[in-house]
Amino acid sequence: MDYTKYTNHKPDVQGFFDTDTNTITYVVSDPKTKKAAVIDSVMDFDHHGAGVSFESADALIAYVQEHELTVDWVLESHVHADHLSAAPYIKEKLGGKMAIGEHIKSIQNVFGKVFNHGTEYEREDVHFDALFKDQDTFTIGDIPALAIHTPGHTPADMVYVIGDAVFAGDTLFMPDFGTARSDFPGGNAEEMYESIQKIFALPDEMRLFMCHDYLPEGRDEFAWETTVGQQRTENVHVNEQVDKNSFVQKREEKDAALGMPRLIIPSIQVNIRGGKLPEPDEHGNVHLKTPVNSVFAKKKG
Repeated sequence: MDYTKYTNHKPDVQGFFDTDTNTITYVVSDPKTKKAAVIDSVMDFDHHGAGVSFESADALIAYVQEHELTVDWVLESHVHADHLSAAPYIKEKLGGKMAIGEHIKSIQNVFGKVFNHGTEYEREDVHFDALFKDQDTFTIGDIPALAIHTPGHTPADMVYVIGDAVFAGDTLFMPDFGTARSDFPGGNAEEMYESIQKIFALPDEMRLFMCHDYLPEGRDEFAWETTVGQQRTENVHVNEQVDKNSFVQKREEKDAALGMPRLIIPSIQVNIRGGKLPEPDEHGNVHLKTPVNSVFAKKKG
């Protein structure tokens, strides 16, 4: 595929790092038309008191308003397990269409049953304005954009190419940290390897932006921007010298030793609704469920 029409465009990219969840949210904009997209926003969640707030989202809203940007898209790379999405709040404040990959249906089918929420979770069209298929194209102002289906971390992961900027979601981390886990329901290390090859097929000079950084040993500062070429040659888990079998073995060994993310239970049941909280009860209280000994409970021994 000829990516010249993408590499010829250089969007402005502003990252917002959330220290509580190590998540980076991006505002991506066309400097000519001032059109923009927000990628992987964060709703602040107090795990101990179950309180939600929007300080993180308000910071990027202030940036958008200060720079007089118009938000056309509010994008999710996948159904996150480590933070709650603020997409509906962003849409309410700034406009734009909420979008995610079409394979969210499979995530909703699995976790709708886990949380015993019936058909309201199974109707993905209720919660999003657009569902991207693999290789779907769209624009941010005059900048061409491409959605690439990259299953492995979850069945529904998408990578977004916007001009010369690539947003990797949770498929890749910085080269010195490697790749995301593949042991969530529907995840698959072999599929992750094949998905990463799609990213490695992009031009080496394309800028590559991570959704998370966990400051690995030996690095003093958080970082979230690299290039396709750097990932392809230097990623500690899956560079061009690593074959599929070696990657799968190493990834599965690492996954077996990992605990579940701290916010996985509230995150999943909110994010499969596009970041919407459940409807309040007759007293005005919103309830999230905690399934016991479910797919979230890693068995020991």
